[in-house]
Amino acid sequence: MARGNGFLIVTALVLTLIGGAVLGAIAGAGTSLYLIQRNNANRPITVVQQPAPTSRPQQTQAVLPTAPVLPTSKPDTNQTTSNSANDPYMAVPDVVAKIAPAVVTVINRLSANDVMGGTGIGSGSGAIISPDGYIVTNHHVIEGSDSLEVIFSDGTKRSATLVGDDPLMDLALVKIEGTVPAYLPIGDSDALRQGETVIAIGSPLGEFKNSVTVGVVSALNRNLGEGVPEGLIQTDAAINRGNSGGPLLNMRGEIIGINTLVVRGDSTASAEGLGFAIPANIMRRVSEQIIATGQVLYPYLGITYGMINADIAKQYQLSVQQGAYVTSVIDGGPVGNVGMKAGDIITSFEGVILGQQASLRGVLLQYKPGDVVKLIVLRDNQPQEFTVTLGERPKSN
Repeated sequence: MARGNGFLIVTALVLTLIGGAVLGAIAGAGTSLYLIQRNNANRPITVVQQPAPTSRPQQTQAVLPTAPVLPTSKPDTNQTTSNSANDPYMAVPDVVAKIAPAVVTVINRLSANDVMGGTGIGSGSGAIISPDGYIVTNHHVIEGSDSLEVIFSDGTKRSATLVGDDPLMDLALVKIEGTVPAYLPIGDSDALRQGETVIAIGSPLGEFKNSVTVGVVSALNRNLGEGVPEGLIQTDAAINRGNSGGPLLNMRGEIIGINTLVVRGDSTASAEGLGFAIPANIMRRVSEQIIATGQVLYPYLGITYGMINADIAKQYQLSVQQGAYVTSVIDGGPVGNVGMKAGDIITSFEGVILGQQASLRGVLLQYKPGDVVKLIVLRDNQPQEFTVTLGERPKSN
């Protein structure tokens, strides 16, 4: 009996010790928490804000040092976004609602010298690309103009003045005074992928203002022959007469091209879904030069050439399927001075391989007169290297 009582006493003492330890720990933690809170009450609170995520890394644009940089985005707190907060893409109706006020119809009142029997009227499309009122369109839309005006999506009109144009790339820049209803960010056309969804908007036939068509990027870096800009974006979004100069947009609502022409086929063959646009990166460089100087100064090699395709390779019995085939060299020109000649094939320009993904003109436009570049040339199937100082393209060419 005494042994049982002793066991109970020992058990009670153990439980008492455990309970005291637990209560002591709780009290200590509470005291520590109180002291920490009291000390922190007198300290300023610092909030670190993380940078907002971007859809993709920003691409560095090559611009002239004296040229103002056109905006790449427009802050819009009321912008409609997609369902996912992290998804930069929008549905087609949301893109159209966002960009429509920045798309205009360009009216060209032609001078009497350009129209048989008197003054005529031509029309095309254009896109507002800055809050200063600069509007990009095609050269052939404003060619021969006596006066210009633009019509906004709400039907209001405003006179416009020609700032400068570039027949080589079929681009022109006009300007309106006063506030603008909206302007479009310029996207990175080099980031386009074949099959990507695109939207064309403009005024086909000059009557159906701000018509929207949707398609995909059918191909990139298309070359259609002499007299046509190189490195074009091909799309199957329907483009008709009057769409010229209007924007081709990605699903972020950014300009990635300026619609310039459509292939219709001949009397024996029909063609549909063959629209072409000037890449936005070229448009940006041209526009910034025009804003800065009123003109576009192009680097010059002093050659005539054709980008090699199956037909050219067969015609000249070439051993390669890509590159720039030199058909003539101007005496005293930049490449003539270093010994290049007709029949040479330029395969590389400053390390860029010329072919389906890079046209000679497209690469050349990234440089300016006076730059020194290295060309790899194939002559008699043997590679040679030439160092060339780029000239300035004569105005007559």
